[in-house]
Amino acid sequence: MGPTLDEILTRGRASGALVVGALVSLLLFLFAVQLLGASTAAAAAPLERFFRRYVTGSGQALGASWLATYVLTNGSVVAALSISLFKTGILTASQLFLMLAGSRLGGAAIVLLIGMLDYFQKRRYSFSESTRLGILTFLLSHSVYLPATVLGYLLLPVLRAEFESVSSRIELSVHPLAVFDPVTGAVVDTAGVGTGLVIAVLVLFGSLTLFDWVLKRINTEWLRERFFRRFRHKWTSFGLGVLITGVTTSVAFSLGVVVPLYNRNYIRRQEIVPYVLGANIGTFFDTVVIAVLLESPRGVAIVLSLVAVGTIITVGTLVRFSTYFRAVETIQIRLVADRRYLTGFLISLGILPIFLVLLPL
Repeated sequence: MGPTLDEILTRGRASGALVVGALVSLLLFLFAVQLLGASTAAAAAPLERFFRRYVTGSGQALGASWLATYVLTNGSVVAALSISLFKTGILTASQLFLMLAGSRLGGAAIVLLIGMLDYFQKRRYSFSESTRLGILTFLLSHSVYLPATVLGYLLLPVLRAEFESVSSRIELSVHPLAVFDPVTGAVVDTAGVGTGLVIAVLVLFGSLTLFDWVLKRINTEWLRERFFRRFRHKWTSFGLGVLITGVTTSVAFSLGVVVPLYNRNYIRRQEIVPYVLGANIGTFFDTVVIAVLLESPRGVAIVLSLVAVGTIITVGTLVRFSTYFRAVETIQIRLVADRRYLTGFLISLGILPIFLVLLPL
């Protein structure tokens, strides 16, 4: 027996609400990007004085971005703000690179938060078991992006030159953000540049949060049933991580889908590691889009520089996967099994970026 008319209408209304929510989140995202650019351009002088006073060293740029990602639990917002600041000349190329890296080093905070929420909702597992995917994501992110940060920083002049030759050819025939110019100009003129910048960050954060809300309303059972069996092959798992995160521009969604499966042992640790490594690369897709929308070829080149180094290191870990996995597994098992090690690990995640901010490195 097929669905009744009432069921069809109910599904149609639910689908319509999701489509409207997705469109609204897209419009808010585009508006926020344009307002961010207009606000940082108008506030260039005071922002430059602030950064020259408080973010003087490379380490401070890395630490500030890392901490900001913790606070917002959203590396995309921090990366977008960094691109906008770079376009207006407030950040140097090396500072932008490090702030992008910091947004990745702190990006696993959202996965840790999802695990905590799963713990408080179900309470079937211990705290360490519920947060083990968040811990694993931190280990994987840092194992790739700590060396990628150092290596990419040293090679940045060469990488920039290579990628700028490509990004300089990227020209938008249509400027989709120009339609928001009258509104963004009115907001900056009326509210002031400082308030405009705050509004831009809040709207950007709100648009990404709304999109996550829309994604959470989608029935993901088919995604889990169809795809999680494919995790058994490392390259397929890696590709799915890149694809799902790149398409949805949401680590919260791509990893949130598999948190319950991992916590309930439907997916083994060895199967999910390549997926998380892929998600860490796919998450830069929206950052590249923002740099393109802001018409910053140099910004695009710097984002691609970090992506390239991160991808090379990630592929290297997959080629030597058994050795890499054993090392990661040993560390995670120790952290989950011993609360003292887990406490020390979590504290170190907070102390390290604070240390970078406080010391002029």
